[in-house]
Amino acid sequence: MLKRTFAGVMKYLTDYINEFIYLFGEMAPWLLLGFIFAGILHVFMPEGLVVKYMGGKSIKSAIYAALLGIPLPLCSCGVIPTGISFYNEGASKGSTVSFLISTPQTGVDSMLATYSLLGLPFAILRPIVAFFSGIFGGAITNLATKDDPEPVRKVHPTSKEKLSTPAKLKSMFTYAFHDFLMDIAKWLVIGLAVAALISLILPQDFFGLYLDNQWLSMLIVLAASVPLYVCATGSIPIAAVLMMKGLSPGAALVFLMAGPATNAATMAVIGKAIDKKTLVIYMATIIGSALFFGFITNTFLPAEWFNMMISGHAAHDHEILPMWLKIASGTALALAILNGYARKYFKRKKQITIPDMSSQVNKLKISVEGMTCNHCKMNVEKNLSGLEGITGVVADPDHNEVVLDGENFDLEKIKQTVESIGYGFKGEKK
Repeated sequence: MLKRTFAGVMKYLTDYINEFIYLFGEMAPWLLLGFIFAGILHVFMPEGLVVKYMGGKSIKSAIYAALLGIPLPLCSCGVIPTGISFYNEGASKGSTVSFLISTPQTGVDSMLATYSLLGLPFAILRPIVAFFSGIFGGAITNLATKDDPEPVRKVHPTSKEKLSTPAKLKSMFTYAFHDFLMDIAKWLVIGLAVAALISLILPQDFFGLYLDNQWLSMLIVLAASVPLYVCATGSIPIAAVLMMKGLSPGAALVFLMAGPATNAATMAVIGKAIDKKTLVIYMATIIGSALFFGFITNTFLPAEWFNMMISGHAAHDHEILPMWLKIASGTALALAILNGYARKYFKRKKQITIPDMSSQVNKLKISVEGMTCNHCKMNVEKNLSGLEGITGVVADPDHNEVVLDGENFDLEKIKQTVESIGYGFKGEKK
């Protein structure tokens, strides 16, 4: 009896690992290509371009914000400080909301990964839905806040254009395969792990048997998605597996929209850094747009567009790319993730074991909560570096601390700056 139980557990574990590896291999080639595009956008896109076209309260600013936000490879946590930073630098509330809605739903990496697991229809549908929902949210926000004063523009110097071509290429690959990869690595792995588990636990056609009402299924998925933290890329394998279990394409689209664009932390930051009225419009736009486009997808788009790809995945016989490329890409991506965590571990160990006693001179260490990724790090460093008396800033999201170099530190101004971009200032660290 015990031997039979052990064999059953081992079989279940083997099936789970095989499903995880399959999903990982399907996404890996497209993710690697997406990361390269992410590095190109990060290094070669002029920094002032976004803010330049996001000012003003016209519908044009909301359109520009959505167009600029859709390809940007920002994870769910990274888009919030970036959007708030744009707002503080002069972007209108409407264009900021448009950016915050459209950006986390897509990105060059997630669009390519969407194609790999969900097929071409979803890969096209996601950016279209993100574009129109972003414009709608931005237009409504502009209308509701037309009498609100514009924020004071803060111009920060950029050194990106001063880099040589080799330095830019190095920066591109460092950002793509370390900084950005490590921003989404944890949530990508979690998404794949959850998808593999759902694939084994839920029976085939689960939603068709027990939850076949399209509105009820969309509302349940929406209720689960709003507080859930999941990045645009990490949501893809979960949506694919749920569709294999009978979830309608419209309900899957609801998850792909609401999951990346909303979570409890996002709502708290928007309400605090902008205002409660903007938060209400932001949430109402995402919820309303998700249900609307989910209904449109189920009602007017042919089911065969979505069922063909999902059926192929269910049988594991969908081969867009050769197996050797999937294996090579999966291995490369796994090694890149492991390398990122190894570098992070050894860097932390070095900081702990080799303290720099001279660093205590003219330095101030403060506690800042809410930093979760490299985009958070860059936003905190950029905004604090503009304060008078500060000559250097190093933010450490892992330890929730920021080290300031300079003299005559004004704690009140530092606190105001940190809180204005949506983070929590917890005072000086001894």
